Amino acid sequence: QVQLVESGGGLVQPGGSLRLSCACSGGTFSVYHMGWFRRAPGKERDLVAAITWTDGKPYYVDSVKGRFTISRDNDKNTVYLQMNSLKPEDTAVYYCNAVLWPFSATSKGTFGSWGQGTQVTVST
Repeated sequence: QVQLVESGGGLVQPGGSLRLSCACSGGTFSVYHMGWFRRAPGKERDLVAAITWTDGKPYYVDSVKGRFTISRDNDKNTVYLQMNSLKPEDTAVYYCNAVLWPFSATSKGTFGSWGQGTQVTVST
């Protein structure tokens, strides 16, 4: 069974940066498109960024374009999310999961389970 462990979250002021990591084990990581999702308080868990396994092509929802960068290291079975210019509305628990192509804002995670997530809080 695939296991996902997210890390790197924390408390940051508006305009600050964080780098999230997601370590994947128990599966053939390199053949999955991977995505980062977030769940804000009282809201659904939504996709914010995804990356293909073939050529590392990224996808971003409009609200994070130009601020977030997704990347992956198939040798380390890890996917990253560099988050810059953070805003209070980015506050959420962030998760990673596999994603089917084509990517969209309504894409769902395809692994049968989720990790514990990592809390990102943007506040003064």
